[in-house]
Amino acid sequence: MAERGSLLLDGRTRRPESLGTGTAWGVLKTSRPRQWVKNVLVVAAPAAAGRLGSWHTAGQLLLVFLLFTAAASAVYLVNDARDAEADRAHPVKRHRPVAAGHVPVPLAYGVGGLLAASVPVTALVVCNAMTSALLTAYLTMQFAYCLRLKHVLVVDLAVVTSGFLMRAMVGGVALSIPLSRWFLITAGFGALFMVSAKRYSEAVQMADRKGATRALLSEYTTGYLRFVWQLAAGVAVLGYCLWALESGGTANGSLLPWRQLSMIAFILAVLRYAVFADRGTAGAPEDVVLRDRPLAVIGLVWMAMYGLAVADL
Repeated sequence: MAERGSLLLDGRTRRPESLGTGTAWGVLKTSRPRQWVKNVLVVAAPAAAGRLGSWHTAGQLLLVFLLFTAAASAVYLVNDARDAEADRAHPVKRHRPVAAGHVPVPLAYGVGGLLAASVPVTALVVCNAMTSALLTAYLTMQFAYCLRLKHVLVVDLAVVTSGFLMRAMVGGVALSIPLSRWFLITAGFGALFMVSAKRYSEAVQMADRKGATRALLSEYTTGYLRFVWQLAAGVAVLGYCLWALESGGTANGSLLPWRQLSMIAFILAVLRYAVFADRGTAGAPEDVVLRDRPLAVIGLVWMAMYGLAVADL
């Protein structure tokens, strides 16, 4: 039955001899290139510390970006291999290469396992032991999520959130930059905001067939998920504002209090994203961030203000 299901795509039967066509592309697609943008978070800690002004830093961050991309790709490959049967019941996920039969399940497991084994070793050689340990912790938690934790209420939200937080931390760890409490609070709850908004959107969109796509959605209510993303958004805003107000005013002769002014753009960005969360259309955070022009403009304004604050201009 599973073999027959792997030969079906969009209701059409694929010839067995065509199964090997495009396998390499299928493996690449399974690694989610569109979601690699999430790994840009590796620059968050160095940017917050004003440590982006050297070629050495840029080179290290590029390496960290590639390592985290490889680690995340390993998780996606293993996850899709394990969930291939369930994904075939999803109107969108059934088009994923593994579920559609373009990438054999054993190959997805093999490539994912190879990447997972090589990432911590490479990090130990090109970065430091703490970076290797953080990437190992990320892989361990994410594989545990694929195998079991995705079925544990609330813990699934915590594990996915921790993946984003680790992305935000790893750049600082690789460059031995101390991570402030406000940075960790804002990054952590900002990640929980986006993760719970995504779950809320999935629950709204799949209300009549939750059990067939993500079993744990049947255990959550939309009211609870709405409460989680609203709570997380509030804490993230509070954490950021406490950081911004910590200096009290202009610093080192700055023309304007950029740290305090950046609160406006940050809050507007959260409010804008909350529009999509409230509509139940934040199921793909990368699409919301990249395709919504007002949100992109607000984000650019925030980045400019934040940069001016860090540079004390």
